[in-house]
Amino acid sequence: MPVGIIQPSNQVRLTNVAYVRMRKGKKRYEIACYKNKVVEYRREIEKDPENVLQMHEVYLNASRGQLASKADLVKGFGNIPLKEIIEDILRHGELQVGTKERQAELDRMKTEVINIVASKLVDPKTKRVYTTGMIVKALDQLSAQSTQPQSQPKKEATESENAEANDNGMELPKWSGVNTSSDAKKQAQHAMKALLAHQPIPLAKARMRLRVTCPTSVLKQSVKSAPKAQGSGEPADGEAKTTGNVKDTILGLVEQVESQDTAGGEWEVVGSVEPGALNLLNALIDGHTKGRGRVEVLDMAIINEDD
Repeated sequence: MPVGIIQPSNQVRLTNVAYVRMRKGKKRYEIACYKNKVVEYRREIEKDPENVLQMHEVYLNASRGQLASKADLVKGFGNIPLKEIIEDILRHGELQVGTKERQAELDRMKTEVINIVASKLVDPKTKRVYTTGMIVKALDQLSAQSTQPQSQPKKEATESENAEANDNGMELPKWSGVNTSSDAKKQAQHAMKALLAHQPIPLAKARMRLRVTCPTSVLKQSVKSAPKAQGSGEPADGEAKTTGNVKDTILGLVEQVESQDTAGGEWEVVGSVEPGALNLLNALIDGHTKGRGRVEVLDMAIINEDD
C-alpha cells in the first residue's frame, strides 16, 4: 500500500501568498499575489503586474482553488477582459495580510517618516539635527497629548506656526502616529507641522542655501507687494504690506547673505533662506525676468556638523 496521501497532480499550491479581495453583489472575488508586492504596485514602485500576481486567475475562494466562472465575472464586472478585472481588484480590492506583515510595513513606514523629519528639523540655537531617537520621543509625546483633552499651548514653547494658528483662531495640528494608508512624505510634513506648533523640544526648519541670479536691468523694477515666507515670524495674511524693488525684495527673503556679485549684466546673491521662501523667490524671478533669471538650490538643509 502507498504510504502517505497522494495529492492530485493538477493541484496548484500557492505559497508566500497574499489575497486581494473585492465584493460584487453577493459574491466575493479574489486574486492571489505575492506578499508586499501589492503595496509596492499601488505606490507605483513595482510597475509590472507579472511580478505581483501568483496566478492570472480570479477566484471565488483562492485558498481552496475555486475559480470564478465566466458567468460569475460577467455578472460581477460586466463584459470586460479578464486582465481589466484583475487590474480593478489589484488596484481597489481589500488586501488581506497577516499580523507580521502588517507590523513590518508599519515599522518600515515609521522609519521612513522619522528619517525625513530628522533631516529637515534642527535645534534653532545650534543648527544641529536631532537624533532619530529624540524625534521619536517628541512625536510619542504629541501622540499621548492627542488622546487627552485639548489644552492651551505654553507661550514660551511656540514658534510662528503656533502664533499664527492662535491669531486666526485655528486649532493646532495634532499628531496621532504613523499609519500605512498614507504617503510617508505627507505624514512627515504633518509631523513637522505638529512638532513646530507644539515644540515638545526646541525645533526649527533647517534653512536652505540658494543662489539667485537676476539681470541687472530688472533689479530696480518695482514690486507692488513684497512677499514674506511663511514662518518668517511676522503676522501676515499671505503678503507683507510693503513695497520695494526686485533687488530689495530678494534680499528681504534671504535671511543671511553670504555673498553678492555683479558680472556680465547679471547680479548674483548666495545665502540662506527659510524653506517657504523658495517658491516665493521662484515666482518673483519668473514674473520679472521672463526666463532670464534663476534660483538654484545649493543645499536643501544647512546643518551644523561641527563637534
